[in-house]
Amino acid sequence: MTSSTVSIADQVGAFNTAVADQIPAEALTTFTAEQARLDAAGVPAGVAAPGAVLPDVELLDVHGAPTSLFAVTGGRPAVIVFYRGAWCPYCNIALKTYQDQLLPQLNEHGVALVAISPQKPDGSLSSQQKNALAFPVMSDPGNVLADRLGILTTPSARAQAAMAQLGLDLTAANADGTPTLPMPTVVIADADHTIRWIDVHPDYTNRTEVVDIINVLDAVQ
Repeated sequence: MTSSTVSIADQVGAFNTAVADQIPAEALTTFTAEQARLDAAGVPAGVAAPGAVLPDVELLDVHGAPTSLFAVTGGRPAVIVFYRGAWCPYCNIALKTYQDQLLPQLNEHGVALVAISPQKPDGSLSSQQKNALAFPVMSDPGNVLADRLGILTTPSARAQAAMAQLGLDLTAANADGTPTLPMPTVVIADADHTIRWIDVHPDYTNRTEVVDIINVLDAVQ
């Protein structure tokens, strides 16, 4: 497999520069402090390790119809992307990059690509439409799968207040009415649902690069 040289990190840097003067200073300071706090805390203890088997949890598609993780991956190796929601600009940058740079290569090799968040199905639909995604975008009400993987986090009260200042209420966006989110994570699993690789990013502005996913797939296939 090959990969484009346009990185998510470069796109995030350009985005941060473009919006720096559009976000209220107090909110920007709060978000910066939150990112530093998350980065300092690091990856949580107890994150699922390679060799663990993914559970077949129930998911909802963009129309709210129930399905399951195993049904969505269809008996294929899979790249599973955990993201925060359609409201998160860093998630949208990553998902659009995976659509443009990663999905064509995965299709050639019979590897599924699935994105999962805790938001309501209409949020999943918004993510799909906003980024013209041609892969399944699923809702995991209650973060069941993310919880099993040990990648959950809850924004601080100050961060939630800053989000509210910008018009975002996480408890309204999430299907279970809580503010709990998955840390941005990419899991690569075999056709038998065994985890081969997991990449967790506590700082939500950082994401797994396409080249890293491709390199892992080249190594394990």
